[in-house]
Amino acid sequence: MRVFTLLLLSLTAIAQEAAQPTAPPATGFPGLDHYRASRIAIYTDDYGQLARYRDANASLTPPAPEENRVVFFGDSITDIWHLDQSFPGKPYINRGIGGQTTSQMLVRFRQDVIDLQPKVVVILAGTNDIAGNSGKISDEDIERNFATMAELAHVHHIRVVFASILPVSNYTPKSQEFFNSRPMSRIVDLNDWLKGYCAAGGCVYLDYFHSMLDDKGMLKRDLADDGLHPNQAGFAVMAPLAQKAIRAALAETPFNPEN
Repeated sequence: MRVFTLLLLSLTAIAQEAAQPTAPPATGFPGLDHYRASRIAIYTDDYGQLARYRDANASLTPPAPEENRVVFFGDSITDIWHLDQSFPGKPYINRGIGGQTTSQMLVRFRQDVIDLQPKVVVILAGTNDIAGNSGKISDEDIERNFATMAELAHVHHIRVVFASILPVSNYTPKSQEFFNSRPMSRIVDLNDWLKGYCAAGGCVYLDYFHSMLDDKGMLKRDLADDGLHPNQAGFAVMAPLAQKAIRAALAETPFNPEN
């Protein structure tokens, strides 16, 4: 009996130890390592962060019959964007969450996009995938996540605008790690894929990238203080481009997957 009890206690201790979240492996980027370690509870308890907008979504009324509701869906670049200032009077809804990757965004796509019944979704994502915020991921798997979001939207008659991944720069001390963890070659490759997918798949491609690029092939210094997140000047460049893409999406015939 004593042996059985000791064995049971040992197994219980092992199970409890295995259940404890462990720090993610080091990436070589101190800021990113600290960020990932700080997110362990989110990654284990609410990977898609469904709690963030659950109450706001519940209080949102259905769109009016003639309302051109648009959901801006993305990461911190969307999260910090004051849509009411850039698009005054427009029925545009912000559903950005800082730090998220496309894998996390897929988890909340139904709650934060489909259930809101928009006519258009503007998806801006991918930079955090490249950095490895929620783990290493190949370009092919990022592309599959993008494609899955588009397919889900199309099934629910939501028109899709895919925004290009923004360029990055290393002009300031606080921009160095953002720049080094986001190779420009991957940004360019994914943007090329997005552009081709949109042309073939009935989506609108929103090219922020080239309008924000300087003569050195980086994000213009005056558009982002940290080399990644647009400032007021950056959003001033992005807003008219987004509005043009939304108009194009609204003017298109809704995608029919049976055609």
